[in-house]
Amino acid sequence: MANEQRGREPQEAGAPGGCPDAERPDGERPDGERPDGERPDGIRSAAAHDGASDAASGAAPEGADPRGGLGRRGFLAGVAGLTGAGGLLGGPGAGTASAQPRDAHPALRPDHFAGPRQLLVPDVVLLPDGPVRDHAVLVEHGTFREVGPAARLLAAHRAGPAPIRLPGHLLMPGFVDAHHHLTQGFGKAQSFGQPSEIFKTVWEPLEHALDEESAYLSAKLAALEALRGGFTTVADAGTRAPVDVAAIAQGTEEAGIRCVLGKIVSAGTGGPAHLARWHGHPLVHPSLAIAVPEDATGPVIKRTADLCAEAGAVLQIHVNEHLASVERSLKSVGRRPVDYLHHLGALGPHTLGAHATLLTPTEMRQLADTGAAISYNPVASAWKGNAVAHATMLAALGVRFGTGTDGTRGDGFRLVDAAETAQRLAYGLASGDSVCGAGHLWLEHATAGGADALGLGRVTGRIAAGQAADYLLVDLAVPELTPSYDLGWELVRLAGRDQIRAVVVGGRLRIWEGWPPDWDARALIARAATVGPEVVARAKIQRVEPR
Repeated sequence: MANEQRGREPQEAGAPGGCPDAERPDGERPDGERPDGERPDGIRSAAAHDGASDAASGAAPEGADPRGGLGRRGFLAGVAGLTGAGGLLGGPGAGTASAQPRDAHPALRPDHFAGPRQLLVPDVVLLPDGPVRDHAVLVEHGTFREVGPAARLLAAHRAGPAPIRLPGHLLMPGFVDAHHHLTQGFGKAQSFGQPSEIFKTVWEPLEHALDEESAYLSAKLAALEALRGGFTTVADAGTRAPVDVAAIAQGTEEAGIRCVLGKIVSAGTGGPAHLARWHGHPLVHPSLAIAVPEDATGPVIKRTADLCAEAGAVLQIHVNEHLASVERSLKSVGRRPVDYLHHLGALGPHTLGAHATLLTPTEMRQLADTGAAISYNPVASAWKGNAVAHATMLAALGVRFGTGTDGTRGDGFRLVDAAETAQRLAYGLASGDSVCGAGHLWLEHATAGGADALGLGRVTGRIAAGQAADYLLVDLAVPELTPSYDLGWELVRLAGRDQIRAVVVGGRLRIWEGWPPDWDARALIARAATVGPEVVARAKIQRVEPR
């Protein structure tokens, strides 16, 4: 039915691209596709995808980082014509389909994503080295078991599962939030219009006012918001709340999001127990945190970094975020925060520095040379920052980074839009750089790059065999993307979370058209609406009221 509504003939099983056209004498087909499978719109067909055999076997795709992350290739560059005339969603009748509301796909239901195995056949799959048509993915027990040409997968699995065709949809990796504070959600608006460094006047009082129930509610509410915004992974940077972090883990696990769970260990105790407690958990990945370098002694920072390196976990630490913190570091230890961590020997692939908005060239080089990662948090810079991290420079230097919300708003598409916009305003205008990484850079670092920064590059962030089935199903048959000429940039600048039909984590449907299909999110919201103001009242937050 969906195919007919979109002006296309139903396809036979095993014929993912419809009936092939006869080739012209010059070797080009009437639809513009060359014999090598490349189309003028830049989206390759199954025949042209060189990495299909590697993806099906589980081998790392070309350009993959040896640490399990993604290389720096522009994995969405050159995407064009997706919904334009002659493009993937073009042709007779496509204009009518593009004008239809979401129920233009009436056959798709939540139960299609139930069960231990699904064979999904979307119009477009966003693979590590670019978007492709005529591909399918086999999800089995929460993992991508096979990713490759649809004809091959359909032929190999005629006995089941039955293919689920997803016309007009993109299957892409879920967004990764590389920096969040899950227990600060009750006071988000309290930070609006405040001076830059507010952790002592807003965040610490707020978190100290939490108890077990309110910490759990805050974490679950934040996880719900993140899932609705297309995030399948969040990194909690550690809470100051006087509660067991199990309350946070309970909230994120019940919501169904993957969580890198930080525990603050500034006193030098509790680290090994935390790492052992959550080791091997399917959704909770332990991490150690020191809020800022000044909170711990040099030996504690070094021991914590070594412990994380040995355990394969990340050390989360705020660095070079505000001018006040940089100056305090210079006065107390004679070095800027990143330089101080380098001096201690605490920088490495296991280190995740948050914000890093005020870096010297020397500190950028230190990050690149040690393999340390940062979280680029553009919305936080706009709301309460002194500067914007120079992410395009970091990319050019080979510094690993993901994008983070810092708990501002859980919307993946708005985050990548902010990531590009902040670079354009802060650096691109002055240098005449009208590209600022293009769409592909920000999508890469919001997915695979973020997973790599969190030490989860071998777990999530890509549509590839062996990775966890953490993905989004995005409706492409919408006015915002019609006609389409460069899908990567269009996803960054034009797409919205209302286009996300499904959010899947570990192969399990967590969000269907904006809401969880298997638990009462409205009840959670009602409870949080009561508890949240009570927490804020207890906290005695100190706000500066501008005149």
